[in-house]
Formats: sequence, structure tokens, C-alpha cells
Amino acid sequence: MKMIDTYRPATHVAALLLATCSSGALAQDGDRVPPRDDILVVGRGGGALDRPSATGSRLGLTPLELPASVATVDGDAIRARGDLTVVEAVSRAPGITAAANAGNGNTALAARGFVGQGSVLQLVDGIRLFPVAGTITFPTDPWTVERIEVLTGPASVLYGQGALGGAVNVVSRAPSETARYDAELSYGAQDTWHVASGAGGPLVEQLGYRLDASYRRSDGWVDRGDNHSLALSGALRFAPSERLTVTLRGDYGDVTPMRYWGTPLIDGRFDPRNRRRNYNVADADIRFRDDRQTLVAEWKVSDAVTLTNAAYRLASKRSWYDLESYAWAPAAGRPNGVIERSDNLGIVQDIAQYGDQASVKLSAPLGGGLANDLVLGAEVNRVNLRYSNNFAVADQADAVDPFDFAPGTLEDRAATLPRYRTITTEWSIFGEDRLRLSRRLSLVGGFRYEEDGVRRRNILYDAAGAPAGEANAFSGGAREKRFRDATWRVGTVYQPAPSISLYAQYATGVDPVGTLTTFTTSATQFAFTNAKGDQIEAGAKAALLGGRVNVTLAGYRIVKNDLVAQRVTNGPLEQIGRQSSKGIEAALLLALAAGFSIEANGTALDARFDDLLTGDADLSGNTPPDVPERAGNLWLTWESRRGVRAQAGLRHVGARFVDSTNSARVPAYTVADGGLSFALTPALAADVRVYNLFDTRYVTSTYGAAQWLLGRPRSLDVALRARL
Repeated sequence: MKMIDTYRPATHVAALLLATCSSGALAQDGDRVPPRDDILVVGRGGGALDRPSATGSRLGLTPLELPASVATVDGDAIRARGDLTVVEAVSRAPGITAAANAGNGNTALAARGFVGQGSVLQLVDGIRLFPVAGTITFPTDPWTVERIEVLTGPASVLYGQGALGGAVNVVSRAPSETARYDAELSYGAQDTWHVASGAGGPLVEQLGYRLDASYRRSDGWVDRGDNHSLALSGALRFAPSERLTVTLRGDYGDVTPMRYWGTPLIDGRFDPRNRRRNYNVADADIRFRDDRQTLVAEWKVSDAVTLTNAAYRLASKRSWYDLESYAWAPAAGRPNGVIERSDNLGIVQDIAQYGDQASVKLSAPLGGGLANDLVLGAEVNRVNLRYSNNFAVADQADAVDPFDFAPGTLEDRAATLPRYRTITTEWSIFGEDRLRLSRRLSLVGGFRYEEDGVRRRNILYDAAGAPAGEANAFSGGAREKRFRDATWRVGTVYQPAPSISLYAQYATGVDPVGTLTTFTTSATQFAFTNAKGDQIEAGAKAALLGGRVNVTLAGYRIVKNDLVAQRVTNGPLEQIGRQSSKGIEAALLLALAAGFSIEANGTALDARFDDLLTGDADLSGNTPPDVPERAGNLWLTWESRRGVRAQAGLRHVGARFVDSTNSARVPAYTVADGGLSFALTPALAADVRVYNLFDTRYVTSTYGAAQWLLGRPRSLDVALRARL
């Protein structure tokens, strides 16, 4: 079957940039918002307990009304703190830490003891993204973000397979009812630049818009660490009546990240002499391009009935040409030993995702003091993938001095050829219900039935390397592998007062074994099902003193079954393993007198393999890799009435093991950031931002057991921000 072309270069880049810079001319003078005296105000942080959360429920419930843990990171707060990536921003939320490297698109996260795109689902405006080989590369820039909502714990009943640890939903900036214009120009350490602008508001009656553009570039903090990115987004909202809105949105991202795969340990230890060394080849190239369109319609048929439909398309083209693995080894006559370099990888992923999500919400009183809200819906997706690689050719390898070497170049890019195509289809039906038994007590439940299918065809070549057609890749002549899963949740919320909630919930979820869209030809994997899990959670939430104090506390236990294990060496792989985690999460937001505020959160958990065998090794009792069992964030803010704001923050991530055998681990770290802002005028502010104030050497993630990805050293950036 001929595949649909999965990527088309965006032709609207120049037009959108021009429109963003000149959009102020589109609004009438009477529509302009006068200069504001709150240029320093940074948003509402993570304490919006009384605002509806689209991520935790499709019913429009607030976190106080939900029997689940939901946190929000405000977009204005993200930009004021100077977070450079979406991962930096969301890892300030309770229970979320980064596990990012270039192989997963620099976006992988960990939550409640589970790691990666197969357990922590990523969404954009409530629409799930299907990973390829564990990689997600969209969205690309926090400038275009209105807020980030985080649901920790199983989210499969809402969004499908791959969400046992949680779901992260990036909500994009949208057209507003009043005109608003933003801009930022910043420069700092490592020759780091950021230029961004945005505009939104009414064009004419019933039609509003939002345009944003952001460009970043930097030399990076390792040799040959230069990187740059471009993010463009635009939206039009048509509201012909108070009950009907139609929003058309387009987004484009083009990212060339650092071609940095980590710093190898020297004789098992970190050596500060190679802190800035980049062992990749000089002509390494990584690039991620994403092009997305959505059309969303919402029709409030009556006060009791609302219809919603979202149609969407996402095309991605990702490429890697690298020498990615580095390991120290002793060498005769060379006191420093050598770094052995290997894994000359050429990979190209061409992806196109098409889908539609429709739902109807019904709200009605039932009499006798009862009230009920119900959502029923359906979703379909199709993902076309063409996967190219150079795995069929000999590996390029060499050995270089750890501290003085020529990076060299790649040997052969032409060997990266199309190897297979897959078509992944998904359809599901879902429902969610809230029954208010009284003013204080309610029941919330939901269900989802989902079918996922994948069909793969290998691309064949003859002895001369010429294309020789395609062949069905499944064993036994099977045309397709299908997964069928049903998940559900039920919980109760008791509110002794409108601003205080006590809750408990039971939820189920499923995670894929591997990645659905890159399903292999293995006969063993063909027999696998999705891994199944469940969670029990209880907690308390409170929004006190008019929202100036927000507190959340949750305790949970998650069990995941059907992990792949091996009873004896060279024996068959079976789904007999089990993993679990239990822990607590807490968050606090205090808005104090005299302009002071405190935002803090933390998590402590115990994650382990309860039953896991790999041949002769019994890993039972070990901690899963990349899982910190302690993590927390603290952010202090002071804002004077004279146009000055000071901020200081701490990010702590506990020690993590690098593999399932727990043979080694990376140390815990605490990094301090801060900043000062000065309101030069009511609409213009100057910022000074300090990252990693104490120049801590810390490891953000790993790429292999002895290859550490180091975080940004102490850096100073300055910025000018404008808002009208």
C-alpha cells in the first residue's frame, strides 16, 4: 500500500513572522488595552485549584472537584522565570522530573516511578501524540504556551494506552477578547539569543486571532554545542454566536538541538577536565521539524447540551546522523586511556498523524438534590510512518584521547535508506460521569474502550542495494497486530467546605510493551499484550483565604503487571514481570503580605521491580532506571510597589540508577536559579536571570550507563520584555 507523504515543508513561515510583527495594525485603536501597571505580574503558578482543568476531566471540573492529582504551571510564570524549554517548565510541577536526551526528542519525563513516552503521555490541547521509537518532538517552545497541566497517576481512561505514570497537557495560547501584544529580546552566556513576539485580540466583530513567533540560538555549553530553533503559531477563532465557536490553528517547529550525547566517565568517575568535551563527530546533524493543524468546534446547543469536535493533523520529520556512544577504556602507553566511540547512527522518521475527537456533554438536575454531568465521546487516529536507518551497514568506530582529539567526520550518510513502513490505527469510545449526591459529596467515574492496530511492511533491497519491493513483516502471514484494552476509574470527593476537598480514587491503565508505531517483526513480541496496571490514591486539597493559600497532598500506590521477563538465560521472553511504586506528593502556594509569595512542592516515593528476571539475574527489589525517589521545587518571589521583582528558586532531583541491575547511579543535585526584574515603564521591563547560581555540576539524564548528560553551567542572561 502506498504511504502518504508524511512531511511537507511549511510555506507560511515568512508570512507568519511578518504578520506577527505587524499585527498591531489589524486592531482598531479602540480595541487596544491601555498600558498596564502589572508588567511584572507572573501568573498564578500551580495553585489554580478553583479553575476548571481540561486535563483531569472532560467535564469542566476544577481540581477541587476531581478525585485526582492535577497541577498547573502558568505560561506567564514560565516566561518570567526564563525556562528555556517545555521540559524545564513542566519539571517544576509536583512529581515530574526530566529523563530527556536527543534520542527521545529531549522531551521524556518521569512520574510516580514510571519513565518515558510509553508511561507519561504527552498531549497538546488535549490531543495525544503517538511516539515513534520513544520520541516526541512537539511542542517546541514555551513562548507559545498558555499553561501546562499535569495529571499524575493513570490517565488511560481519558487518553488511552501509554499513561500509567501520568499525562502532561500543553495548552497553547489562544485568541483573546481584548488586544494584547508581547515581545522579548534576550542575550546571555554561551552567546545565547532569544527573539520573540506575539499578538492577539479581535480582528473584527466575531473574529479573533493569536500569532506568536520565537527564535532561539546558542553556542551551547560543550564543544560544537551550537543549537537553534524556530517556533511559529497562529490561530483564528470565529464566534458567530454566543453558543458556537470555531477555532483554526496552525503550528510549526524547526529545532536543531545540541549534537551532544553525554560526557563519558573516566575510569568510572566524572572527570571535570572533559566537562566541555563533545565526543560527537564534527558534521553530526540532528533536526526535528513538526507541522500541525487543528480545527476545533464547540456548540452549546442548550444550557444542558454541548457538542465538541476536534480534527487534527501532525506531520513530523526527524533525522539523526551521529556517532553516539562513548566509553572509556585503558590503553597501553596512554596514561589517560582512550574514549572508544561507536554507534554511527543514521535515522530518519517521517510521520503523519491524522485524527478526530468528538464528544457530547449532558448536564441535568435529577431531582431530590441530585445533579449529573455526563460526557460521551469517540476518537479515531491514523499514523503513517516511513522509517529509514543505516542499521544494515558496518558500524563506524574509533578510539580517541579523552582530552585532545580531532572529532572527525561521518563515513557514509547514503547508507541511511528506507527500511520499513507502518500504518497504525486507533479507535476508542469513552465516557465520564459526575453524580452529585449532595452539596458536599459526589461520585466521579469514567471508562474507555480502545483498539490499536499496526501493520508493517519491510522495504527490500537486492544484492546491489537497489529497491526490490516490499514484504509483509508479520510472522505466520498475519496482516495486522491488534491490541484491545478497557480501562476505568471511580472516585469520590467530599467537600466539608467549598474550598476544601477530601478524595479517594481507584484507576486502571495500560502501557505498551515497546512502541506501538514501530512494532517489530519478532514472533515473541507479536504475542505480547499491553502491560496492565492500577492505582489507589487518596488525598486532600484546600484553597484558603480567597485563594492566597493553596495546599494539596496525595498518597498513592501503583502496580504494573505483564512486564517482559526471562526465567532462564536464552529462554523465552514472557510477560511475567511486575513493577510497583508507592509515595506521596505535596504542593503549597502562599501569597503573603508585602508582595511575598512562596511556591513549593515535593515528592517521595519507593519504586521497585517486585518480580523481574533476566536470565540468571533476579532484579526483584531493584529500583527502575531514571527514577529519582526524591524530588522537589521551591520558588520565592517578592514584588515591590515600585516596579521591582526578585525571584529565587531551587530544583532538587534525587539520585537515579542508570540501569535495571542498579550497578551504578548518578548523584542527586540541587540547582539554584534567580532573577531581578525592573519595570522601566508600565509596559516595559528589564530582566536579569541567573541560572545555576553556584555552578553545580549536575546530570540531567544519561545515555547508557557511563555517559552522563550535564546541565547548563552558571549563566547570566539579560532580557527586555514588553507588553501592551
